[in-house]
Formats: sequence, C-alpha cells, structure tokens
Amino acid sequence: MQRIGRALHISSNKNIILKAENPPKSNDKVVDKNFRSIGTVFDIFGPVSAPYVSVKTDVTEPHHLVGHVLYAVPSKSPKKKGRKRK
Repeated sequence: MQRIGRALHISSNKNIILKAENPPKSNDKVVDKNFRSIGTVFDIFGPVSAPYVSVKTDVTEPHHLVGHVLYAVPSKSPKKKGRKRK
C-alpha cells in the first residue's frame, strides 16, 4: 500500500482530485486508511515536480473524503503467456 496524498476537492464529473506525494500508476485501486475501496486512478496530470491525481470513485458521497489521505494498492500485472525463446 502506497500513500498517494490528500484529497483536495471533487471535480464536476465526481472525480476526487488529490495532490500527489507519490504518484501511482494508472488503474491502481485507491483505498482509505481503513482499506475501504474508494475507486481507481483515472488520470495523473500537472507538472512533474508536483503532480495531481484524478480518482474515479465508486463511492456515492465523495465529498466526505475531502481532506483525507488516500492510498494506492498496486494492481497485479497478468503473467505473460507464450513460449520462451532460447
């Protein structure tokens, strides 16, 4: 589990905007401190030195999360199938 950052506000399309301390990868699962699922990382934008993260929420009341710290759970990449080359 990796700390992403603090939720700043809710966008017009109901995504949570965070100021990223440690930018996650796209499509990583986002949880709160109690491991409740919040949503997935939708977009990472802004300058490289201070990026922002947009989280597509699964929660019905996302405005309750403003000011809270959110965390990323890295998604497991599928194993590659196929034959190995010599």
